[in-house]
Amino acid sequence: MHLITFKYKDATKIGAKINDDVIDLKNAYLYFQKRSSKEVKLFNDMRLFLESGEEGLDLAKRIIEKVNFVLKESPDALSEKINKRILLKLREIQVKAPICNPQKIIAIGLNYRDHCKENSIEPPKNPVIFAKFPSAIIGPTDSIIWSSQVTSQVDYEAELAVIIGRKAKGVKVIRALDYIAGYTIANDVSARDIQVRDGQWVRAKSLDTFCPLGPCLVTKDEIDNPHNLNIKSTVNGKVMQQSNTKYLIFKIPYLASFLSQAFTLCPGDIICTGTPAGVGVYRNPQVFLKPGDVVTIEIEKLGKLTNPVR
Repeated sequence: MHLITFKYKDATKIGAKINDDVIDLKNAYLYFQKRSSKEVKLFNDMRLFLESGEEGLDLAKRIIEKVNFVLKESPDALSEKINKRILLKLREIQVKAPICNPQKIIAIGLNYRDHCKENSIEPPKNPVIFAKFPSAIIGPTDSIIWSSQVTSQVDYEAELAVIIGRKAKGVKVIRALDYIAGYTIANDVSARDIQVRDGQWVRAKSLDTFCPLGPCLVTKDEIDNPHNLNIKSTVNGKVMQQSNTKYLIFKIPYLASFLSQAFTLCPGDIICTGTPAGVGVYRNPQVFLKPGDVVTIEIEKLGKLTNPVR
C-alpha cells in the first residue's frame, strides 16, 4: 500500500494512493460498512492507524480491495456523489507528511562510506545517533524556510526513512523487520554553520521546516529489498547525490535492533538512515540552498519528495 496523509476541505485524513487517485479510507469504510464503529477513527491519523498494528493494515487492505473490485466490475456502481466522497484526484488534495506527529525522529549520521570519505573521516564502528525534533516536519511541496539571522549555510541530505509499526524494545536483529511498518523519503536539511559551532547536531538539524517527509508511507510488503533502492537528490534539476541503499554501512535491521536496546521504539517513530556523498558543504565550490531553489529527493519505488526554498 501507498498510504498518505492528506487534507481535503479542512479535514485531515489518511488515504491510499492508486495512480493519480486517492481512496479516502474513512469515507470508503463508512460506505461499505453502512455504519460507523470504533474502527473508523483509525483513518483520522497515521500514528493512531499504525498503533492499531496488523488490524489496521488488514482493514485498509480490505477496503482498497473492495474499492478496486467495484471499480473494475461495475465502474458506474459508484454514483458521482459517492465517487467524489471515496475517490479523490491528487490535484484536489493537499498531501501532507505521511506522519506528522511521531514521538521520535532518530537520525543516523555517517552511514555511507562515500559520505565518510568526503568528510575525510573513517567509517564509524557503531551507528552515530542524533535526533531531529518532530516540529521540523513538513510535507511534499511545503517550503523550506529559515531566518538568515540564524543560519547562512543550509544543506540538503537525501535519506531513506524507516517508519516503525510496532512497539519495539530489545529486539533481535533477525526479528527487527517485523517491527517496521514501511518506508518513506526524508530530506535531512542541515544548517552547517550551526552544526560546526554547536559541536553536536540537534539544533542544526531541527530548525522549523528542516524535515521534509513523503510523499507516501510505502508498506514493507511493497519493497522486496530496502537495501537495493536507488537514491538521488537534485537541486534545480541538477543531480547532486546519486547512490543506492545497498551502500548503507549499518543496515536497517541492525539499526532498529541497536536503537531498541537503548530506548523503546513506538509506532510512528521515524529512523532516518543516513545520506550518501554529494552534499553541498563538501562540494567544490560549496553549494548551499537559497530562496528560489527547488530540492527533489527521489528513491526507487517510493516516489519523489519535492520542496521549494523560500
